[in-house]
Amino acid sequence: MSYTAHFRVWRGDSEKGDLVDYRVEVNEGEVVLDIIHRLQQTQAGDMAVRWNCKAGKCGSCSAEINGRPRLMCMTRMSTFTESDVITVTPLRAFPVVRDLVTDVEFNYQKAREIPAFAPPEGVAPGEYRMQQVDVERSQEFRKCIECYLCQNTCHVVRDHEENKAAFAGPRYLMRIAELDMHPLDAADRQRAAQEEHGLGYCNITKCCTEVCPEHIKITDNALIPLKERVVDRKYDPIVWLGNKLFKRDKTDA
Repeated sequence: MSYTAHFRVWRGDSEKGDLVDYRVEVNEGEVVLDIIHRLQQTQAGDMAVRWNCKAGKCGSCSAEINGRPRLMCMTRMSTFTESDVITVTPLRAFPVVRDLVTDVEFNYQKAREIPAFAPPEGVAPGEYRMQQVDVERSQEFRKCIECYLCQNTCHVVRDHEENKAAFAGPRYLMRIAELDMHPLDAADRQRAAQEEHGLGYCNITKCCTEVCPEHIKITDNALIPLKERVVDRKYDPIVWLGNKLFKRDKTDA
C-alpha cells in the first residue's frame, strides 16, 4: 500500500537555507532514508545527504526528524501517520555544509585529544591479562557506531557554542570511562576527564542515552560511574590517604 506524504526538508548551506515542502510517494516497509533517496531521484537531484550502510551500523545518516536526532535508515515511515508533516533537518550542533550534511570535525578533534590505551611498564603485548568481568564492564561501550546523535543532543554542546573547546561530549567521555575501567590502563583518566575534557559540565540529564540507536546506557553505565570515581578520588579523605600511602600507579601516573 502506498500513499503521498508531506515532507519538509532543510535545503541550504552554511550561509543561508530554509525548509522546502515536498509531496512524495511512500511505500510499505520504507524508512525515512528511502524517501530522501526518492526525492533525490525525482524532485531534488542536487540534495546533499550523507549515508553508507543503510543498516544502522555506520552512523552516517544522522539527522533530526521532527526535531529528534535519529538515524534516517532506522526511522520507519510506519511510525508516522499519513497526515503527519515530516520535517528533516541537519544535526543542529554542528556547522552545515549543505542540505542535510554537517561538518562533524569537532568529534574527530575530541577523539584525537584522548590518549590511547597505556599499558603498565614491564608488561609486553601478548602478556596482558584481565578477568572476564572486566571485559564485560566495558563491552557495551564498544557498540558505539559514532553517529554523533549523543553529541548533537547534549545541551552542553548543542546550546552553548562556547563550551565546545572545554567539553568532549558524551561519546568521548564514555571512551574515557571505558579506558578508566580497564585494569591495565596506566593513564590518569580521572584527572584528565575532569580537568581536560569537561566532565563537570555534564549534568546527567540522560538525553544522550535516549537518542542512542545502539541503546548504550551512556549516562548510567559510563558517565555517572566516572563522576563517582572522580569525586571519590578528589574528596574522599580515606581514598586520598590510601592513594598517598600506597601510591597506586593508576592514580599517580
